[in-house]
Amino acid sequence: MTAQPASAPGIAHPVGLTEDQAARRLAECGPNELDAQRRIPLRSRIGAQLRDPMILILLAAVVLTVATGDHADAVVIALVIVANTAVGVAQEVRADNAVAALSAMTAPTARVLRGGTECEVASAAVVPGDALVLGEGDIVPADASLAESSALLVDESALTGESVPVDKDARADEPDTARLQAGTVVVRGRAVATVTATGPHSALGRIAALLHPHPEPTPLQRRLAGLGRVLALVAVGLCLIVFVLGLARGQSPQAMAVIAISLAVAAVPESLPAVVTLGLALGARRMATRHALVRRLSAVETLGSVTMLATDKTGTLTEGRMVVERVWTTRGTATLTGSGYGPVGEVLVAGKSPDPAGLRAIQDLLTAAALCNDASLRPPENSKKGADGWTALGDPTEAALLAAAVKAGCDRDELLPMHPRIGEVPFDSLRKRMTTLHRAPSGQVEVCLKGAPEAVLDGATLDESPGLLERVRKEAAALAAEGFRVLAVASALCVDLPARYEDAETGLRLLGLVAISDPPKEAAEATVTACRLAGITPVLITGDHPATARAIATRVGILGPGNGVSGDTASDEVVTGRQLAAGEVPDLTRVRVFARTTPQQKLDIVQAWRAGGAVTAMTGDGVNDGPALRQADIGVAMGRRGTEVARQAADLVLADDELSTVVTAVEEGRRVYDNIRRFLLYALAGGVAEILVMLLGPLFGLALPLRAGQILWINLLTHGLTGVAMGAEPVSRHAMRRPPRPPGQHVLGGGLWQRILRLGTVVTAASLAAGLWVRHTGQPWQTTLFLALLAAQLGVVLGLRERLLTRENAFLPWAVLAAAGLGAAALYVPFLRAVLETSPPSWPGLVTALAAGLIGFGTARAESRSPRVVGRPDRDRTVTDVPVS
Repeated sequence: MTAQPASAPGIAHPVGLTEDQAARRLAECGPNELDAQRRIPLRSRIGAQLRDPMILILLAAVVLTVATGDHADAVVIALVIVANTAVGVAQEVRADNAVAALSAMTAPTARVLRGGTECEVASAAVVPGDALVLGEGDIVPADASLAESSALLVDESALTGESVPVDKDARADEPDTARLQAGTVVVRGRAVATVTATGPHSALGRIAALLHPHPEPTPLQRRLAGLGRVLALVAVGLCLIVFVLGLARGQSPQAMAVIAISLAVAAVPESLPAVVTLGLALGARRMATRHALVRRLSAVETLGSVTMLATDKTGTLTEGRMVVERVWTTRGTATLTGSGYGPVGEVLVAGKSPDPAGLRAIQDLLTAAALCNDASLRPPENSKKGADGWTALGDPTEAALLAAAVKAGCDRDELLPMHPRIGEVPFDSLRKRMTTLHRAPSGQVEVCLKGAPEAVLDGATLDESPGLLERVRKEAAALAAEGFRVLAVASALCVDLPARYEDAETGLRLLGLVAISDPPKEAAEATVTACRLAGITPVLITGDHPATARAIATRVGILGPGNGVSGDTASDEVVTGRQLAAGEVPDLTRVRVFARTTPQQKLDIVQAWRAGGAVTAMTGDGVNDGPALRQADIGVAMGRRGTEVARQAADLVLADDELSTVVTAVEEGRRVYDNIRRFLLYALAGGVAEILVMLLGPLFGLALPLRAGQILWINLLTHGLTGVAMGAEPVSRHAMRRPPRPPGQHVLGGGLWQRILRLGTVVTAASLAAGLWVRHTGQPWQTTLFLALLAAQLGVVLGLRERLLTRENAFLPWAVLAAAGLGAAALYVPFLRAVLETSPPSWPGLVTALAAGLIGFGTARAESRSPRVVGRPDRDRTVTDVPVS
C-alpha cells in the first residue's frame, strides 16, 4: 500500500507553490501579519519606574537631604533609587521577553500545499499564491479564493458580526460565496483555497490580535496592587507616628522627615508587582519546557486553584492509536490481527481464514469504510520500524479503518480510481455520522455511510427489519461494554445523484459493525490518582458509547470505590446526552462520566460546576469545544491533534497531548502562588520589624535606632537580591497532596498575616535585644542593630525554604551570600561607612548580630514546618489518601 497525501482522497488539488517560490514571495510581500507590536523603549521603562509613588517619595527625600546639607543620606537614597530602577527595568524586560517567547510558541499555524505535499507552517509564513488546505476547526490565515470545497460552512462573525455561519462554494456565481477572509473559522466541511492577500493587505485583524495580545494585569496582580496601596497607607500612618515621636524627643524635623520617608519606602515591598509578573512569566516558561504552553499569564495563577478537571477520552485518557480488532457481519464475527496503523495482519474467523462468503461480507464492509474516509496512512521513515512505524494523517479512527481494509485485501489506492468520490456529507458532532457518494464502475451512484450505532441503526436510515436492527443494537452494546469504540457501516446503490446529498442517507443496506480498541495510556491511571491526591475531581465527558465510557473510566480509576475526595457523594452512573436533554439529572456535579454528549451539553456541565463554586479546567480539541473551553476557568487544548480554533480558545495548550501534563501545570501553578506568598511573608515581616524597631527603640533608650541610609540599604539587600531569588524556589513536596486553595481566599489569607506578625515580632525582638546588649557593654550599638536587623531577615529567607539544602535554586543562597557581603561592605568599605554612618563592630557586636540571624532562621524554620504554612497540607482540609499505583 502506498502512502496517501494528507489532502482529501479522490480529488485533484492544486500543487501550490514550491519552497523556493514561497521564500521569494515572503521576501517580496513580507510576513502574513500586521505591524508588530512596538517594543517599549528603555527611556519609557525608566520613566515609568521613576513615576512610581514610592520612588517619587524618595526623590523628594533626595531634594530634602541636599537642601539641608545631609549629603551622606542623599547619596545613599540616590543609590537606592538607581538600584531599584535598574532592578525594576531588568525584571520588566525579562518578563516581556518570557511572554513574547510564549506568544511565539502558541502562534497560529496553517496547512498549505508546497510542491503538492501538505505541510504545516506558521500563519505568518503564508504568502500569496499558497494553496491552503482547510478543514473543520481551522482559522483561515489569509484572504483566499476557493479552488475546491465540500459542504463548507464558515463563521464570519469575527469580521461581519453575523452570528449565523455562511455557506461557501467554489462553484458559486457570487464572488463573496467563493471567497474566504482572514480570521474567519471553518465550522464544517473542507476546502482548498488559493491565497490572494496577506498581512496588512488582508482582513488579518483576528490573527494579529492572537499574535500580539494586549497585556492586561492578571487578577492576582490587581489584588496585589490593591494590597500595596493599603500597605502604603498603613506604613505612611505609622511613619508619621515615628516622625512625631522623633520631634517630641528633640530630633530635627529635617532628619526625622528623611527617616520617616525612608522607613515608609522600606516597609512596603514596592518591587512586589514586578516580582509577581516575573514569577508568573518564568512559571509559564517552566511549564513550556514541560510541554504545557500557557497562552495567558492569568492561567498560571488560576491553575493552582483548579478543583475539577473535565477530560475527553480518545487521545487524552487513551492512546489514540486505534486498531480494528473485530468486524461483525450478519455472517459472523471476525478478528483482525496486527498492531498500530501498520497495514499488516490477518482476518480470522474462529482462528481460521473465513470462507469465501464470509470474506466477501467483510470486504464489502471494509471497502465502504475505506471509501467513506478522509484519513491517510504514512509509511515509516525508517524501514526497520516495520508495521509499528506507520502513522496516521487525519482522524485516528478513520486511519484504523484504512489499515483494516488493507488486511482484508481492500487497498484504497486501488479502490479510488474505480470509485471516485463525487459528493459527501462530512461528519459533525451533532449528526455523529459521515456519508460519501462515489461513481461505481457500473455508472450508478454508490452511497457509503459510517457512524455511531445509534445514529445509523434506525428505520429512517436502513432498509432492514426491526428484528435485525434490535439484534445489531444488542451486539453493538455488547462490544461497547468490552471497551470497544463501535461504528456501524452501511451502503447502497442508486441510479442518480440526489440534489441534496443528505437525501441519499435513507434506504441503505447494513453491512455490519466495526469494533475499534483504543487502550488507556499507561500513565492515565496514575494521572487520575494524582488529580485525586491534589483534591481535583476528574470528570469524563465523551461522545462515545456509554458502555465504552464506563469501561475506560473504570480502568483508569474515574469510577470505582475509594476514589473520591473526602466528602464526595459522586454517583457511579454513566449519564448520556439524551438524559441531560430530558432533564433527568438534577445535579450534574454528582456525575463523573458523561457519554454521547453534544457541545452545548459540555458547556452546561462546565457551567454547573462553576455555579457550585468549582474552579474548572476542561480539555478539548474540536471547533465545537471552543465555547466550553472559553467558559471553563482553564481551557486546555491538544497541541498535536487539536484544531486551531480550540488552541486559540484555550488558556493552556498541551504540546504532547498528555493529560498528565495538566497535572504538571497545576503543580507549577501552585509553585508560583506558594512562592509569591512566601515572598510576601518574608518582605512584609521585614517591613513590620523595621517599623517596630523605629517605634519601640526609643522606648528602650535608643533615641534614633537607625538612620535613613541604613534603613534603605537593608531594604535594597533584602527586597532586591533575595526577594527576587525566592520566586525560583522549587515546588513543595506537599503541593500535590493538599487541596487547592479556595478561589476566594485573600492572598494574605490562610493564616499568612498572622505569621507575618509573628515573624516580624521575633525579628524586632532579636534585633533590639542585640542593640541593647551591645549598648549595655558600652560599645557603639547602632551599627550592631543595623547588622542584626539585616542578619535576622537573611536568616528568615533561608529558614523559609522548605528544602533547605536543595540545589534546585542555587540563586537564593548565592543571593544571601551577596547580600551578606554587601552588608559587610557597609561596615568596612570607607565610602559606604561614610555615607551609611557605620563603624566596624566589635566581636561581641558581631556575635550578637549572628545570634539574631540564627533566631530569625530558627523561627522561620518553625513556621515553615507548621501545618498551615505556605505549601504544606492543611489538616483541616484533607484529601482521601489514595494509594499511588
